[in-house]
Amino acid sequence: METLVSTEVIENKVFLIRGQKVMLDRDLAMLYEVETKVLNQAVKRNFEKFPDDFMFKLNDNELKELVANCDRFKSLKHSTSAPYAFTDYGVAMLSNVLKSKKAIAVNIQIIKLFSKLRTMAIEHKDLRDELLEMKNAFINYARDNNLELEEIYRQLDYLNDITKPTQIGFKATK
Repeated sequence: METLVSTEVIENKVFLIRGQKVMLDRDLAMLYEVETKVLNQAVKRNFEKFPDDFMFKLNDNELKELVANCDRFKSLKHSTSAPYAFTDYGVAMLSNVLKSKKAIAVNIQIIKLFSKLRTMAIEHKDLRDELLEMKNAFINYARDNNLELEEIYRQLDYLNDITKPTQIGFKATK
């Protein structure tokens, strides 16, 4: 299957809000080549398919932070309606309510990206946990043997820092 939208374009539309990786209704509509109004109407007609862990509406603070951090959302500053944010589950459900071939094909790409991001986060967490365990072992060894291991600590901290998962988008504060 040919790539309809580059992975980079999709990645740049993923945000971290309420501790979840989400995509906004207007970005999804753009990717699916439908109007945001059409996407939201389809969701409202099938609202029971979108529980809170699939989709939520941004609150005022989240909307203000989104507008402040992303120039492309300046038009939302005076909007009367906050956008919907869709988790990976919500994106998957959208393929059931949007029937165009383009929407379904792009949806598959987005779901694969969310899956890849989840896998990467899990893999990095395991590596960070192992490094932390090693660091604690070194600290105990140094304490037991009155050794200075400052350089080892610095190197372990460096390894821990470079294996932290990178945040995509921004994190909205409450």
